[in-house]
Amino acid sequence: MKPRGWAVTDVGRKRDHNEDSYLCSDELQLYAVADGMGGHLGGERASRMAAEILEHEMATRLAAGRENLSNEAMGQALRESVAVASRSIYDSARAEPEFAGMGTTLTGVCFHGGRLTVCHVGDSRAYLFRDGRARQLTEDHSWVQEQIRAGLVSADDALVSRFRNIITRSVGFEPTVSPDIATLLVEPGDCYLLCSDGLCNYLSTEELSAVLGAHFYDEVGPTLVTMANDRGGDDNITVILVYVPNVVL
Repeated sequence: MKPRGWAVTDVGRKRDHNEDSYLCSDELQLYAVADGMGGHLGGERASRMAAEILEHEMATRLAAGRENLSNEAMGQALRESVAVASRSIYDSARAEPEFAGMGTTLTGVCFHGGRLTVCHVGDSRAYLFRDGRARQLTEDHSWVQEQIRAGLVSADDALVSRFRNIITRSVGFEPTVSPDIATLLVEPGDCYLLCSDGLCNYLSTEELSAVLGAHFYDEVGPTLVTMANDRGGDDNITVILVYVPNVVL
């Protein structure tokens, strides 16, 4: 049986437009969250382009079948797809001045042969919920994360830092980008959560575990959006939940 995904996006409490986009394709077994930057027009355009190009490029690369794709081949397919997206967004920004400086995060997962490959750029996140516990699969490409890694800022201080929204890697701001790629084995009952920072800025991993363990999966997205909005809703909020009933993918 194929994985089943649910997606929800919300403008939040402080913004008047939504610069997040998402891809939730059970058919392709491909899911992604993109959080745009570059103003009202630029952010929306960059994130939408990233999601649409990723879907198109991966559909082409998966057309011959995914069952026998090695980890390396799937990773390369995702790298190439992100490269096309980054180049397209960059060229669009150069051609039209009103989109200058636009870019986007892009965090996606693709299932193949009982495995999952994660592709990640920016500070949107992917989590795995297994055996009653959530754990983060991605590491933010952000200024505060670099400070945490260097031992200069604590994780608690990072949550309230005025620099927490500064990202150090994005899709489309430059013509090329190097995504983080990782592959893991899928187990029956796994649930994967993808989200923009409008959610993870408000909820800890432990809180995500509690919500995932207490709700039907199709209820989790709206529940998390409500919690983020109740705690301020300063940013757009996008959540994708993907449930794997078994590993015959």
